[in-house]
Amino acid sequence: MRIIFLPEALDYFNKLTTVLYEEEYFGFEESALKYVDELIDDVTNTLHLRLKKPAPIQFEKIGRNMFYCSFRKNKRTTWYIFFTQYQVDEERVYLVRHITNNHELSSSFL
Repeated sequence: MRIIFLPEALDYFNKLTTVLYEEEYFGFEESALKYVDELIDDVTNTLHLRLKKPAPIQFEKIGRNMFYCSFRKNKRTTWYIFFTQYQVDEERVYLVRHITNNHELSSSFL
């Protein structure tokens, strides 16, 4: 099993650290960085184990035949990871295309 993040997804994580600190969700930049690192680790280590659902049609502009999984990080925030699955030889590959959360996304899409 292999997890690959598109450059856009990695860029989102980089910007997220800055936003979390500058918007004062975290008092220290190190805490924001740790939160994002833990989210990336969670996706990398457990995406293949989570219940996946077909992505809503509204997300076809990002990619076709996508799925998504949710990652609840606290009482107020759930992250949604959108990805495409491939089989390459004997290996399952997960291509992470988009990341969002319940604060950015209307729950009516899910």
